[in-house]
Amino acid sequence: MAQVPLAIVSHKRQVCSLYKRALRNLEAWYDRRDVYRYRAVLMRARFDEHRCKDLAEGMRLLACGQQELFETKHFQPRNCKYKLLLVRSVIYRHLFAVANSAGGCAYEREVIPPDWVLDYWHPLEKAQYPEYFAKREQRKKEYVTWWEKQYGKPDPNDLGHH
Repeated sequence: MAQVPLAIVSHKRQVCSLYKRALRNLEAWYDRRDVYRYRAVLMRARFDEHRCKDLAEGMRLLACGQQELFETKHFQPRNCKYKLLLVRSVIYRHLFAVANSAGGCAYEREVIPPDWVLDYWHPLEKAQYPEYFAKREQRKKEYVTWWEKQYGKPDPNDLGHH
């Protein structure tokens, strides 16, 4: 039986809900954090661009946004939960694999952040782990030395990477 709504949801909450669902959908489509973040900023700009005071226009935009979200929904979203059934005091997983195991909806979808993310940490954050970052800087210098020995120094006139 469907649950009867006990309160009317305001337009503001509907827009917030749409925004959150749109971000979750983007998170399902883009597994690399930097690409996801770029798309999330573009999505926020779209929401801010269409912020208006006219309720009729807002309702029309909300309906269009919900339709667009429906059309671009990921076929296997990340936030799937286990469906558990209690049958004869034994819990069975009903037609669903464990999320992070092979065949599950989140299998190989947890992204390990790349190493360059640590280069953009704030100095106060780096100060909390002085030994690690000292050894990391030493290893980066060793890697640059190895690279220059293996492949030669880069041409200063070549500014592109392609």
